[in-house]
This record gives sequence, C-alpha cells and structure tokens, in this order.
Amino acid sequence: MNDLIASYGDWFWWIVAGIMFVLELVVPAFFFLWFGFAAVATGIVVLLIPMGWQLQGLTFAVLAVVSLVISRKFFARPDAGTNLPNLNQRVQSYVGKSYPLETAIKNRRGKVRIHDSNWEVRGPDAPAGTWVRVVSAEGATLIVEPEREASGA
Repeated sequence: MNDLIASYGDWFWWIVAGIMFVLELVVPAFFFLWFGFAAVATGIVVLLIPMGWQLQGLTFAVLAVVSLVISRKFFARPDAGTNLPNLNQRVQSYVGKSYPLETAIKNRRGKVRIHDSNWEVRGPDAPAGTWVRVVSAEGATLIVEPEREASGA
C-alpha cells in the first residue's frame, strides 16, 4: 500500500476522490459522493500535514464515517406519516367490518366473499349467509365472530 500511495504522491487522494465521484455518476445512490468528499478532505489534510499511509488510511476512514453520518442526519428522508395506515396491508383493512358468509363455517373453517375475492375465515360454526365481523387476521385467514343482532340477542 505504501508503494501505491508513494507512487502517486500528493495526487493519490485526489484520484480516489475522482473515482468516487465517477462511481456516484454510474451508480446514483447518493452514497459514493460522501466517500469522495472524505477523499478530498484527506487530500487536503495530507497536503497540510505529511503523514504515513497508515495514518492517511485512518484519516480517510474516520472522515468517511463522519461524512456518512452527517449525510444521513441532514439528507435522510423524514418519516412521512400517512392517512392510509393499512396501505399494502389489505387484510388489516377488513378488520372491524362485517360480511355475509359465502360458505358455511364447519369445523371452524369457511369462506366469505369480499369484493371480488373469496377469503378463508376461521371462527365458530355458522350457516352460509350469516353476517360475521372480522376481528383479526392471521396471514391470509380472517378471524371472525358472528355479528350480534341489533336487539342485542
């Protein structure tokens, strides 16, 4: 490593910076940019304070970590809340709603039709056509209970 750094002299870190900036153009991940800045900063430090290759490598590593931490702190996307918490969680959007049974629940298994899909349900035995309320979901299976009558019976 010493021979490599010595052969390029003061230009070594500037070349590394250029390679990192080109990599950022080729792989636009907003990641190599910070290594490029760390290489530029290391090049400046080496121009001001001559040091061995081990200390140069350590300086680059520290500056790379610092630049990545700073970039994540200032340029990270804020966690945007949503008014659709069940987006991409279709099963969870059915919890609390009632549907008629498509097929009777026998041995705790049955089916309910929601929009254009049949969903497997699990719950107490009930005849087809009975309205059931979805109380939870386990994977793609809806857990249901019979809908209570308006009279409270």
